[in-house]
Amino acid sequence: MKIKDIDAYQIFDSRGQPTVEAVVTLENGVKGFGLVPSGASTGQFEAIELRDGDPKCFAGKSVKQAIAHIKGELAHLVVGLDVSEQRLIDKSMCELDGTDNKSRLGANAILGISLAVANANAKHLEQPLYQTLDNHCDNSLIPLPEIQLVGGGAHAQWCTDIQDFLLIVNGAKSYQECLEVTYNVYQQGEKLLKARGLLAGCADEGGFWPNFNSHEEIFEFVIEAIEKANYVPGKDVSLSLDIAASDLYRDNKYHLPLDGKSYSPEQFLQLILNWCEKYHVLSIEDPFADTDEPMWQALTEQIGDKVQIIGDDLFTTNKVRIQHGIENKLANSVLIKLNQIGTVSETIDAIRLTQSAGWLPVVSARSGETEDAFISHLAVATNAGQLKVGSFTRSERMVKWNELIRIQHQQSLRAKFIGGEIYQSLTKG
Repeated sequence: MKIKDIDAYQIFDSRGQPTVEAVVTLENGVKGFGLVPSGASTGQFEAIELRDGDPKCFAGKSVKQAIAHIKGELAHLVVGLDVSEQRLIDKSMCELDGTDNKSRLGANAILGISLAVANANAKHLEQPLYQTLDNHCDNSLIPLPEIQLVGGGAHAQWCTDIQDFLLIVNGAKSYQECLEVTYNVYQQGEKLLKARGLLAGCADEGGFWPNFNSHEEIFEFVIEAIEKANYVPGKDVSLSLDIAASDLYRDNKYHLPLDGKSYSPEQFLQLILNWCEKYHVLSIEDPFADTDEPMWQALTEQIGDKVQIIGDDLFTTNKVRIQHGIENKLANSVLIKLNQIGTVSETIDAIRLTQSAGWLPVVSARSGETEDAFISHLAVATNAGQLKVGSFTRSERMVKWNELIRIQHQQSLRAKFIGGEIYQSLTKG
């Protein structure tokens, strides 16, 4: 079925910032929508979202230029193409842009159309999106969630230096059990913070915005919340960290102002090793700056057989960077974000490359999210095995968790959940 028309307009993300929604209309009247998320803590190697920069209009954050590109050059290119040709459409848009990082037309413009094409194709076929995105697997694996408990860094005005303290319910036997355990820990955590007068608010991704005096206090709080909910840390529930270390790195040191300390790369490595051992840390994202490859290699060599080491800013969902990481043993996992690379096809290719190396992909939302649940379908479509969307609150987060409930219900007995077993691949070899 051919594409008849393309439209776009400005909507707003979960932080109230302008973003793009694209609409693809087919000749039979079917419409597909593409809602584009936006990050706050962005890597230097990400594809570029196009903002207008006019301080008189939404403080420079408006997206009129990206919308004009969708309605103009991109529409002229895509209208008349078959909606089933996702890979051709994505490739053609990238070639039209002509830059390595989609900076001419804007990754937000290109991704908006790419998402809308994928959605329109699924609607035309009258099939769930997860069944139409990738035909290279049986799309039946319900992902294990990573769910934020405490938010910090750029997502909470630097109330903490570590960006995320997350929960992984690695002892759960079902997706529903993951959500129930998370709920119980979250409720206990809220009670503890309120009782101690430490709750300052809600971070960008829905987690607690606390007033702690050190990172050690935060770790102890998370462990206490798990135990107050009657679970065993490390057995039932483990910790995951997003350190976002590129934001902490300058002058060849890692700085933790909350603790009043700075560390050489070697000292920071030892600190991370200590945290992992003491606080049941099962997964670490961006433990070092995206340019500090020797430390990535050192950490992976020392604990990569038992801890998931995720590259986000390091890889930015880019196949070239992921391949470099694989060849140099920089990590064992890749965070997958659609708007880091800018098209659905390139995102799926990044997941396939990650899996082909025996590494673990983690499909992820952004801090500036929308009410769209595309990434829930993406995680199932590719058997990615893990999904990270933020906390267990706020509708732009919960819509992703709820969509997995619907997908599992649709699949009935075909749906699989392996939970913490996904990490067993880390110990192979």
